[in-house]
Amino acid sequence: MSDSATDCGDCTEPRTALTEAEVEALVRGICFKTGPPRGVGVEVEWLVHELRLPQLPVTTERLEAAYAALRSVPLRSALTIEPGGQLELSSPPAASLMECVDTVSADLDAVRTALAGHDLGLVGVGHDPWHQPRRFLRQPRYDAMETCLDRTGPAGRRMMCTSASVQVCLDAGYEEPGPLGHGRRWWLAHQLGAVLVAAFANSPLVGREPTGWRSTRQLTWMEIGADRAGGPPLDGDPRETWARHVLDSPVMCIRRESGPWDVPEGFTFRQWTRSGAPRPPTREDLDYHISTLFPPVRPRGFLELRMIDAQPGDDGWIVPLAVTTALFEDTEAAETAYRLVKPLAERALGLPAPHNPLWSDAARYGLADPELHEAAVGCFAAALDALPRLGASDRVTDAVTAYLERYVLQGRTPADDLLDRLRETSAHTHGKDRT
Repeated sequence: MSDSATDCGDCTEPRTALTEAEVEALVRGICFKTGPPRGVGVEVEWLVHELRLPQLPVTTERLEAAYAALRSVPLRSALTIEPGGQLELSSPPAASLMECVDTVSADLDAVRTALAGHDLGLVGVGHDPWHQPRRFLRQPRYDAMETCLDRTGPAGRRMMCTSASVQVCLDAGYEEPGPLGHGRRWWLAHQLGAVLVAAFANSPLVGREPTGWRSTRQLTWMEIGADRAGGPPLDGDPRETWARHVLDSPVMCIRRESGPWDVPEGFTFRQWTRSGAPRPPTREDLDYHISTLFPPVRPRGFLELRMIDAQPGDDGWIVPLAVTTALFEDTEAAETAYRLVKPLAERALGLPAPHNPLWSDAARYGLADPELHEAAVGCFAAALDALPRLGASDRVTDAVTAYLERYVLQGRTPADDLLDRLRETSAHTHGKDRT
């Protein structure tokens, strides 16, 4: 989850009441800004744990002290803290893949150095395998979010407090049709998204036990429900379907200047504009409402791909960033990815992501699914071919090659490593018990 930005564009926010027609026009015009694709960004989330023993919980007091120290560290990326104490770095828009990689790498080095001074470190995993959800931030925003999400069960608290991801941000594309056109990129993001879920699955454990899913983080998003964490159908113009989705999605909360925020149930933004109660919605309310919708692909003037689990290792985040960027920004690679994922679309049964069989299979089986495995192998090969054309360094291409060989070609993901370690630990423990 990313709450580092609450707007849907670089615009002013007049506090005047909005009509339904104005909402639709604003969403259509701002959330899909088209032009030559050239910008790239990444948001990397991490769980923060004991440097030497990640299994040990970190007290609220230690987290507060460490984060207070981080505020004085000069960074180019925006640093935010998630509700459960997860740390997120959001890069500034970069003109190239390598500019983005270099910026975030330098910022992460500085963050790790500062955290090490408090005997803390960063852990890259999509869902905390050890600890139960625990709120770190106590703010009206998150109080309201918890109240709202609790209505659909415990998944909301797990999402808020125990999940982490790599979110890749890319321009919406050209207005004109073609491999880099906004309509094609919107469709590709949703179909390729299932392949990315499968290829980078890294959250098979909760409470130190297997859940039966390679990406429990993605399961969590599905359990939250389609009105909050689902996307619109893909059978229409992206601007129209997204504007309709925004208007017809329930409002998470209605903010107040002081005191707890109202958390209505089943009250859509369209109903709010029509009723004007308890007060008329403003442009600021619209921007905030969009920030409380968590589809796997969120248009915010660019496309935010939100389906990738956090990755292990200091540089693990670079691989999904590089692969995804190559498959969208290089014309030849984009065409190849389109051909590879087109047959997969039938398995979605026309249902929006992530609440369809294709995405469910990707989260449950990862690359053990034969069709997703075949598509992932082809997509990684196309990305590797494209990366030199995008100016990628040896560091980046070597990282992608190593991931391809260690995981993708073998039909494995980092989730399989975690499961293997659990089995080894269990076998060792049982062996000691028998002796």
